[in-house]
Amino acid sequence: MAADTPAPDWPEDAVEVGRILDGWGIKGWIKVQSYADQPQALLSSSYWFLKPPVPVTGVARPQAVVQRTAVPAGLKITASRRHGDGVVASVDGVVDRNGADALKGLRIFVSRSAFPKAQSGEYYWVDLIGLAVVNREGVALGEVTDLTDTGPHSVLRVQDADGGERLIPFVAAYVDDVNLAERRVTVDWGLDY
Repeated sequence: MAADTPAPDWPEDAVEVGRILDGWGIKGWIKVQSYADQPQALLSSSYWFLKPPVPVTGVARPQAVVQRTAVPAGLKITASRRHGDGVVASVDGVVDRNGADALKGLRIFVSRSAFPKAQSGEYYWVDLIGLAVVNREGVALGEVTDLTDTGPHSVLRVQDADGGERLIPFVAAYVDDVNLAERRVTVDWGLDY
């Protein structure tokens, strides 16, 4: 960012969307692993918020770990595009490979409000996590704790009050309604499934 432009404040609706893998090229571009198959949130945002990598306990660390004195609050993105199975981006103020390599491993967050609008009948996973799940009879089945991508479709991971888990395919045959305003998913699913 320009020296006279203050960095935006950390958004309350920040969502982790990827991590910096490495420098890319010699002009300071970075290569990013997107956590989504379709990285529109990364590509549509001009500012990425950053946090350090989560330390892994009990794992020997290689000697070549980049030592950082401070993690920048974020990066102003001047250009970004898909490249292979990831994203490459140009960062304001990063002009060479050494500067790009210094960012390796940092986690990238974007404000949820900056995500492109989903099409009718499409949902971001982050919006489904935490929703209550009820069946057609109004019986509570639990809460969406995660989703799994199986290739052909996604699967809701629903945890009930007793700690049990149900896996419900997120397809029209089983999902009757998703009501984000009421934070509820209605499904055609019995208690004994």
